[in-house]
Amino acid sequence: MSLADQLTRHLSELACPEILQDLHAQEQIIQYLLLIEKWNKRYNLTAVKTIEAMLIQHIMDSLSSIGHLQGPQIVDAGTGAGLPGIPIAIARPEWQVILIDSNQKKTAFLQQAKIQLGLSNITVMAQRIENSIINERVNSIISRAYTSLGAFIETTRHWVAPDNDQCRWFAMKGKCTDQELAEVVAPFYVESKIPLIVPGLSAKRELVIIGQLQQSVAPHHSNRE
Repeated sequence: MSLADQLTRHLSELACPEILQDLHAQEQIIQYLLLIEKWNKRYNLTAVKTIEAMLIQHIMDSLSSIGHLQGPQIVDAGTGAGLPGIPIAIARPEWQVILIDSNQKKTAFLQQAKIQLGLSNITVMAQRIENSIINERVNSIISRAYTSLGAFIETTRHWVAPDNDQCRWFAMKGKCTDQELAEVVAPFYVESKIPLIVPGLSAKRELVIIGQLQQSVAPHHSNRE
């Protein structure tokens, strides 16, 4: 079975009609996989070596979360080879996706992928997450095995204004323990934990969604009495 046929089959199982009907998006996904395969030989972008396995473990896994995200401003923290950010950007061209990673080789790959795939809706930031500044009002921050929940929140919370209670953090996990869930403390809270079905993958996957309680912003006072 060709890679295109495998992609179509998995997309139908994923119930992702917008991509299933978009041949251009499917071609972008295949080009992206070929790029990863090519660059992986030199830069070790992923431990997954075959393109067929990448389709399932990277593309399908990334797209499994898309129905839960809210746009239009998405940030992918610790994106690595562009996962899940690039598949999300392909599936939702109307969204703006910021990809952040401190690894210079990986961000060089991301810039090349942006150009070759024609993804004008992504921005690549080669910076440490805790030092990066995002001026846009963020709707969703997503991470795919970037770090623990506590560290995920702590290193990204500065991107979100205290009064922005609409933003959500989305952590893609294998199995999240109660101990890790307990790392989420006020003003943050675990909104839900959703099982993810990834076509072709038997391993357990879940999406932990975290919200932020709205905090009052102190009014500005003049120094004059």
